[in-house]
Amino acid sequence: MLYTRKGDDGTSGLLGTKKRFPKNSPVYDALGTLDELNSLLGVCRACSSSSHKKGGIDIAHEIKNTQERLFIIQAELAGSSKSILYVHVEELERTIEKIEKLIENPHAFVIPGTTGLSALFDYARSVSRRAERRVLEVRARREVSSFTRAYLNRLSSLLYALARYTATLAGVKESSPSYFSK
Repeated sequence: MLYTRKGDDGTSGLLGTKKRFPKNSPVYDALGTLDELNSLLGVCRACSSSSHKKGGIDIAHEIKNTQERLFIIQAELAGSSKSILYVHVEELERTIEKIEKLIENPHAFVIPGTTGLSALFDYARSVSRRAERRVLEVRARREVSSFTRAYLNRLSSLLYALARYTATLAGVKESSPSYFSK
C-alpha cells in the first residue's frame, strides 16, 4: 500500500525513533524542500538532450549524480548514518570549474528565462538556496555534517553554471539587469 494512515493526525516519524513529530516541523520542511528540488532536477534532466554533452559536460549525468546526493542528504536529515562525503563536494567543485571555462562572464547577474532549460536551472538554483536555508534551520536541532552543508552551498553554484551553460549551448546571448526603470 502507498499509504499507512499513520500521518492522518498531522505527524510523521523519523528513522531511529518511534516518536512522532508534527509534519510542519523544520525537519519536514527541509525534507520537503529537498524533495521539491530533486523533482525539479528530474524535470531539468528530462529536458536535457544528447546535444547537452558538448564541452565534456554530460548535463543529464551531472543532474542524476546530484539527485543521488540529495537522497543521501535527505537520509541524513531523517536520522540515517548516511552522509555526504568530501569526495562529493570535490566532484561538484570540479564540475563547476569545468563549466566556468565554457561560459562567458560566469560571475554576472543574469535575467532568467533566456531558454526553457536555462530558466528551469535558474528556478532549481533558487529552490536549492531555500533547501540550504531549511537544512540550516534543522541544524539547530540535529547534527548536519559539514560536508552536507558545503555540498548544499556549492549546489546553487552548479545550477547557476548549468543555466548559463545551456544558454551558451543554445547560442543565445543572456542579458544582465540594467537596474534602470524605463
